[in-house]
Amino acid sequence: MDFTFQVLHNTRGIFKEILEENTLEDLNKIPEGFNNNIIWNIAHIVVTQQLLGYKLSGLLTSVSDEMIDKYRKDSKPNGNVSQEEVDEINNLLLATLEQTKEDYYNGIFKTYTAYTVSTTGNTLTNIDEALQFMAIHEGLHYGYVLALLKAIKN
Repeated sequence: MDFTFQVLHNTRGIFKEILEENTLEDLNKIPEGFNNNIIWNIAHIVVTQQLLGYKLSGLLTSVSDEMIDKYRKDSKPNGNVSQEEVDEINNLLLATLEQTKEDYYNGIFKTYTAYTVSTTGNTLTNIDEALQFMAIHEGLHYGYVLALLKAIKN
């Protein structure tokens, strides 16, 4: 699992740079032809990681129910996000991943409720599969964010 955690850490580092190098206006902008924005995509990967890792393992998440509702699958941006919320999401990017890594190696993920992901149709049956899928999911959203960046910069 070391490699999967390394991939997730590197991807989240890229997301942090994107949050820190772009204006609040650009992070909130929804270009024509898109149905979400950069900040939604980045918050969505944090929320999804918490749901797939912790919630399906019967554990408490590190993010609020409000944040989960706002950024879970099938949600969409509802108004602009404040700089304070961007800062919170930025802080959660690495903090939640480091907590997950620590919890994983401490063996707290003992049970798992099987879940079939809508994007690939694969069924996750344990934390190892969930972590592997998270790397794919976060890479997919990195691609979306790159497309959004290109669209807002033109």
